Amino acid sequence: MSFVAREENDKDKIIINVGGKRHETFLSTLQTIPDTRLAWLAENEFKCSDRNNQNKTREVFFDRHPEIFGLILNYYRTGKLHAPRDMCGPLFEEELIFWGIEEKDMEACCWPYYNQHRDAEKNLKEFVGPQFEDSEDEENDLFSSNNNEQSLNSRWEKIRVLVWTTMDDAHSSRRSKV
Repeated sequence: MSFVAREENDKDKIIINVGGKRHETFLSTLQTIPDTRLAWLAENEFKCSDRNNQNKTREVFFDRHPEIFGLILNYYRTGKLHAPRDMCGPLFEEELIFWGIEEKDMEACCWPYYNQHRDAEKNLKEFVGPQFEDSEDEENDLFSSNNNEQSLNSRWEKIRVLVWTTMDDAHSSRRSKV
């Protein structure tokens, strides 16, 4: 009798290869969070397996971050989304967007760590001041192909002096304190 149950489960299995790491799960697990990329994948796989009446396990490949996908798959299994502490917030945010998962579903224990990249960006804007937006434009100009090497060096010197001045004396300005 367990053999029959296993055969039914094999029909529901899928292997998701993410960045070379294989993750095996059930199509029904992927349907636990609707309106996401994996729910869409499961829906299409069910339609294809019904039409073809296949009993073999299917494999799908995504060229994405395999460790983060493990956390995302765990979210489908447990209903709890946790952020990795050893990766930057923007990277995890990008993966959430790709997989169609709302960041607001993240567990409260991980939210402060995940959100710290936004706080850092806000502090950087305060640190640099109102010219922050202008400095981003200057950086883009620094690396444009129209500039010659000499102007690139002189702009780099200005940025380097600003950074070192800020870091050398922690009490010289509000920017240094941040």
